[in-house]
Amino acid sequence: MAMQAAAGVWHTLFTPRALNYSQPSPICLANTARKRETTPHFSKCSFYVCARTPNPDSSLNPKLGVAVYKPKSYQVLVSDAATSLFNALQDGKTRLEIEFPALPSNVSSYKGSSDEFSDANIQFVLAFVKELQAKQATRACIVFPDKPEKRRASELFKAALDSIDGLTVGTLDDVPSGPINSFFSSLRDTLDFDFVDQNEGRWQTDEPPSLYIFISCSTRDLSTIEKYVEEFAPSTPTLLFNLELDTLRADLGLFGFPGRDLHYRFLSQFTPVFYIRTREYSKTVAVAPYIVNYSGALFRQYPGPWQVMLKQTDGSYACVAESATRFTLGETKEELLRVLGLNEEQGSSLEFLRRGYKSATWWEQELDAEFSSAWRA
Repeated sequence: MAMQAAAGVWHTLFTPRALNYSQPSPICLANTARKRETTPHFSKCSFYVCARTPNPDSSLNPKLGVAVYKPKSYQVLVSDAATSLFNALQDGKTRLEIEFPALPSNVSSYKGSSDEFSDANIQFVLAFVKELQAKQATRACIVFPDKPEKRRASELFKAALDSIDGLTVGTLDDVPSGPINSFFSSLRDTLDFDFVDQNEGRWQTDEPPSLYIFISCSTRDLSTIEKYVEEFAPSTPTLLFNLELDTLRADLGLFGFPGRDLHYRFLSQFTPVFYIRTREYSKTVAVAPYIVNYSGALFRQYPGPWQVMLKQTDGSYACVAESATRFTLGETKEELLRVLGLNEEQGSSLEFLRRGYKSATWWEQELDAEFSSAWRA
């Protein structure tokens, strides 16, 4: 049921589109992919060209990464995410992140309905838990931002929730709060007519969860997630599932939102174990076709390296660069321009005018303030 509801979405995401630029074949790109030395991303990095031929044994050694990535369906993608998480758990990782497009690339969580985005992620996380349970015994607890979200999900996906062994459901409202927060929670529940939850207590077990999964949370919820982890899962593995953390980080420090120190002390501890962030770009050139449209992605499949992927005309993503540490968003774009032959001369005024004074966000730059570098590794 979960995968049927999302049928065709991944096909839409990877649907070939006409480009204004003749891109190399995936094999050609894989052969020219280069590795980067492990240096801070916001400093000047040294690069060297590395000939990389697609390795038939890469599936047996996940540390090698992938030369070309094009899952046949969301079921395959969810299975890859579960495998990556399984590998991370085997290595003793306890703070984990998974990120991939839950909706087609032309429908973001802001352009589309928030319910569509939330419903898709609920279906994916249920399928994900089943895939993980096939690899190891797992008692998962899915944590929603509040009781209304939990109630809605329990009504829409009741049968799917019942089908998973050992599953429990919680909310961030379970975190003990002061009288002021309790008052506003009661007021919200009343205005939402949240008097009775017919499924209250339905998904509970005597055994404590072995994995906490947080979904559908906003920037304001991040500080409550931190308190929830401290209260209920100080040593239990926790997973941030498709929260679009880079989007949420951008709001930290603004009026009405948690401070930037939340990233330094808490979010920096989470290792991205399966990560796909797709981006679309365009660049003007002095010759025909004058505007070049190209697409790419920042990709990571634990325990493989971070990889910059260029989208091909057949919908696949081919590796053009890789690194043991995370590429900044600016570096990702630069690698795509390099392989397409569209980058300006280094140090030229044109390069400065396009890139500007800074080419990285505040959370990508301030390394010394971080409690952990796990989110970069």
